[in-house]
Parts: sequence; C-alpha cells; structure tokens
Amino acid sequence: MNPTVLKTVCVFCGSSTGRRDSYSEAAISLADLLIERRIGLVYGGGNIGLMGIMADRMLQAGCAVTGVLPEFMDGHVGHLPYTAYYPVKTMHERKEKMRELSDAFLAMPGGFGTWEELLEAATLTQLGVQDKPCGLLNIDHYYDALIQQFEHAVAEGFVRAAHHESLIIESDPLRLMDRLTSYVPVRISKWDAEHEVG
Repeated sequence: MNPTVLKTVCVFCGSSTGRRDSYSEAAISLADLLIERRIGLVYGGGNIGLMGIMADRMLQAGCAVTGVLPEFMDGHVGHLPYTAYYPVKTMHERKEKMRELSDAFLAMPGGFGTWEELLEAATLTQLGVQDKPCGLLNIDHYYDALIQQFEHAVAEGFVRAAHHESLIIESDPLRLMDRLTSYVPVRISKWDAEHEVG
C-alpha cells in the first residue's frame, strides 16, 4: 500500500495553554509545518488555548482552517474567521465531522476531551473502520504516564503490541509529521488468533 497523502490533519489539543511555554511553542511549530506543507487544519473550533494559537497562526498565513464546534460552545470559544466552519449539535457529531474531513489525527497536550478524541480515532483505526494514521505529540513528557499505561495494557494482554505501535508517538513535531506522512496502514485483526486480547 502507498503512504498516506495528507491534505488535512485533525489536531486535538487543549482549550488552555498549560503551564509551560513549550506547549505553545510546539503549537506554533506544528502550525508552521502545516503551512509549509500546505496541509489544512481541522480542529475543534476554539479561539482559546493551544487551539486558538494554531488556528491564528495558520489563518495569518492564509492557510485553510476548518472549525467544527458544537453550537452550545459557540458563544464561549468560537468566532475565529475560519475558512470553513461546521456548527454541530453534539460532541459526538463534532468527532464524526472532524473524522470525515481529515486524513490523519494527532493530539497535542490537552485534557479529558483531547484524550477521548485521540483514543476514539485510534480505536477506529485499530478496528479497521478507517486507515487514517493517529499520532501523539508528547511535548516535555506530558504524555509519559499515558504512554506507560498503553505499554502496561500490552503487557497485561488487553492491547496487541502491533496496535500500540500503530499509534505514532513523537516528542518533535517534525518527526511526527514525517511519520504521519509516511504511514502505511497495516491491517491486523483485533480478534483473529488472539480474540481475547483488547
């Protein structure tokens, strides 16, 4: 199979900037990479936190920014001058629309919503519902504990090693983008031969 062609990347990230400057710096670096490679941003539509930093950076460069925002949030975190905007009713519809619009997914530092979005996307790839790559940008060791949990799940027989390895984990935005771009889907059944795992 051929490597993934990325026209759009969905970025899951925090609606706050966190306590380290490195998180905001990584958001700018990632935005600059998308600008350089002419890859459009699909994201949760917020104008604050790491979401807002990325969107603002790309809009200033004249790049495509697609916001997908539940209507109940619009009055709180919306109103960026998106190049495309999709208001939706629910958080579930938001994820469905972002998945439909994106060629790949990656998560930056964030909270409950960011984790849930990433894990759902990774699960859909694991199950073969989609062939889209999923990445985790582990800035300043933010996700070390979560990565350890993934490894623990493999060791305890709840996740296949190949499925864990299919989640692309890097601490550098450039390396992560390169690996997302060179990703070739590997279809490994969750059930065949080891149906009890996962």
